[in-house]
Amino acid sequence: MKPTKQLRQMLASGQMIVAPFVLNALHARIAESVGFQAVYMTGAGTAAERGFPDVGLLTMTEMVANAKFIANAVGIPVVCDADTGYGNALNVQRTVREYEAAGVAGIHIEDQVFPKKCGFFEGKQVIPLEEHVQKIRAALDARRDPDFVIIARCDAYAVAGWEDTVRRCRAYADAGADLVFVDGIKTAEDLKSYAHDLADLPRMYNGDLLPTQDVAAMGYRLMICGSTIWLVYKQVHDSFEELKRTGKVDPKRFGTRWDVANLLGLPEVYEQERKYGVS
Repeated sequence: MKPTKQLRQMLASGQMIVAPFVLNALHARIAESVGFQAVYMTGAGTAAERGFPDVGLLTMTEMVANAKFIANAVGIPVVCDADTGYGNALNVQRTVREYEAAGVAGIHIEDQVFPKKCGFFEGKQVIPLEEHVQKIRAALDARRDPDFVIIARCDAYAVAGWEDTVRRCRAYADAGADLVFVDGIKTAEDLKSYAHDLADLPRMYNGDLLPTQDVAAMGYRLMICGSTIWLVYKQVHDSFEELKRTGKVDPKRFGTRWDVANLLGLPEVYEQERKYGVS
């Protein structure tokens, strides 16, 4: 089954999808191996892997390239950050087609000005509501697969307040967005207000304020969990510090090269070598 169809069916099932952040194809394979049914390609993590903070310095080409590696590595749906769509409504159309061609199941497009900033950073600005409505309409018109999921992200809460955020989300849903996504939710009370005031709309949540079970009970359709990538930072930082300080990293900290190679399909490579007589 195509990943887009898989994602559509999961969204229609009534059970919330939990998609951990992944930086790359290896992380996606790990998530799939432990049983997650979808993954989320983080824009912040993609930028970090290339040495940049999440302030809109990566191009669409760089983002799509990472998305393609991730989508090719797993059999579960991949949902991707597509920032602002990298320009106006016409740029959004190309963005949709490029991500769709990469094999991902859906993307979110935000109403920030270009270049954007992380939803939790200071200094965000948003474009007029009507302009983003047109970008959502353009995205829907551009998709070739009707199951490709278009998510309208709203960053207005920190800029213009909650009332404007609710108004924008309703306008984006009316324009045809498959889900709405308010980013920058910082408290459990905000999360509850989000669920209450937009209860009739299919909603996505980004954060780790409450356990997934509690978020699901509020009626959210999709939850992306970013603590996974900051855990990578902490573990790598601490192991490097230990190596510098003691000359050795405790073996309990890490898996083996064989753990990773087997996860990535080394036994299948050996089988193919035998099948085709590759020495």
